[in-house]
Formats: sequence, C-alpha cells, structure tokens
Amino acid sequence: MKHPRDGRAIVIAGPTASGKSRLAVALAERCAGVVINADSMQVYRELSILTARPTAHEEARAPHALYGFVSGAEGYSAGRYAADAARAIAGSRSGGRVPIVVGGTGLYFKALFQGLSPVPAIRPEVRAHWRGQAQRVPAAELHAILARRDPVTAARLMPTDPQRIVRALEVLDSTGRSLAQWQRTPGAPVLVERETVRLLVLPDRSTHAAAIDARFDAMLAAGALAEVGRLLALGLSDELPIMRALGVAPLAAALAGKLALSEATARAKADTRQFSKRQGTWWKRNMITWKRIFAQELQNPGGIDLSFIGF
Repeated sequence: MKHPRDGRAIVIAGPTASGKSRLAVALAERCAGVVINADSMQVYRELSILTARPTAHEEARAPHALYGFVSGAEGYSAGRYAADAARAIAGSRSGGRVPIVVGGTGLYFKALFQGLSPVPAIRPEVRAHWRGQAQRVPAAELHAILARRDPVTAARLMPTDPQRIVRALEVLDSTGRSLAQWQRTPGAPVLVERETVRLLVLPDRSTHAAAIDARFDAMLAAGALAEVGRLLALGLSDELPIMRALGVAPLAAALAGKLALSEATARAKADTRQFSKRQGTWWKRNMITWKRIFAQELQNPGGIDLSFIGF
C-alpha cells in the first residue's frame, strides 16, 4: 500500500451520479484509506437504496465511516457533521489509514474547510416549542415572525424553508442573539487546504443525464419503492430532512395512488438532474483550485495518474 506524502487527507467532491464514490473506493484500496461520507442524505439509516449509499460489496473492499448511522427522525446538521467528520478523520489517521472524504453536499465541505460559527446548544424547551410550531404553522407564517424579530436573518432565508427558519428562531430565543450575529464569528476548520489533496469529479455533460436516469431505474429495480414505503410507515414529519431526499416525494405520491409510477419516476429523474445542475454551479463558484477528474478517466479508476498525490 502507498500513502499520499505528508499524511494529507484526500477530499473528493462531485455531483450526483458522477462516479466519485467509485473513485473513493478505488483510492482507498490503493492507499489503505477509510472512505468518509460527506453527503447529507447518506447519513440516514432508513434510506440506503434511494441515496445510493455504498453497497455491502463496496464496504467490504475498504472501511467506510458516517454512512447510515443517523435516525431519519433526527434533523442532522452541518455542525454535527463537522464534529463527526473530525472524529472520523482523526480515527483514520490514528489507525494508520488515509482519510478519504467523499460526497456532494457543499455545506459539509464548507464546514470542513471554513468551519461553522460557534452557536451554543439550543435549550430543549425552546427547541420543542419551535419544532411544535413548525408542525402547526405554515412556513410562510414562521418566516413572517422571523422577519419581524430578526429581519437580517429572515432576508437570507426562503419563506419555503421551514428547517432553516425554525433554526433561526431557536437560536434567537435560546441565545438572545440573531443567527446573523453568530455567523459573524468564524468557526475552526476541520481540514486545512494545504494539507489535503482536493479532487473534483466532473461528469461528461453529454452522458450525465442518461447516467442519472439509468441509476434511478437501477434503484427502482433494487427496491427503492418499498424502501420509501417503509419510511412513510414511520410517520415522520414532512419537515424532516430525510423526507426531502431526492425521489421520496414522487415515489410517496405513487404509493398513495396520486401518480402513476411512470410519472413519479420521470419527476424523480428530472428533480435529480436539476439538483445536479445546482451542484455544478456551487462547485464552479467554490472549488476553482480543486484538481479536475473527468468522468472518462473513471472508466478505469485504478489507472488514474496519481503522481500529483505522491503515489
């Protein structure tokens, strides 16, 4: 096994269905690495098929961390992710392995490289109050409440984003300071860029849409519809992050008889393609200096030239 020189971590980003996870596993095999998740939906226990979590075969090829370890009944946050990722990275290094962080959630990469503001823990009674309000009051009304009390933070949030609106109200009531004020205080990064190898996987534009569609068809064949049925049987709030995972809403509509499965499938594929485009915009804006790895190279991940890493 060979390791990157200087003990650097490897960080891999890219849009959905780009092949980044395949690259991460291939690298983990070559350098005794641990594959560490940086995807906000792959943390949830209840969705393995629909979030394209690593398969049992992939997990057997290399150690994996931070996959499927959180209950969908929880609203997992970027702050929790930063702390969990820091522990996973430290654990990899202490075991003599290379941390290989891979995913497609921009906020998670921001937490890793820039840190998050040190907002204190929310008092339980405050959290219970606003989570209860979110069950009874439309998001637009909650946004109006926030706008009256904290117009600066409200201006940064969409009226259709109840999770972030409730978060802002919780912070305001629990700490006496607005979220915008807390965000002016920088947090401590988990990783320093110069101590990492940063790779951005870019799909072939001419074939990426077809790859997304084919992957969703494979998810259906693997039991994604039944997986959504099991998730719905838990009776979780629609406001929880897991309920907004790509494919959940249209497949739920199919199970309820509101959509034909063919129409639900078409909507899920279209939603995924749009999400991928938004990811691409974020990468271009925030990952200018990352080394590009193109989809064509991933046809044979073991043959990628890794001399720039130190192999």
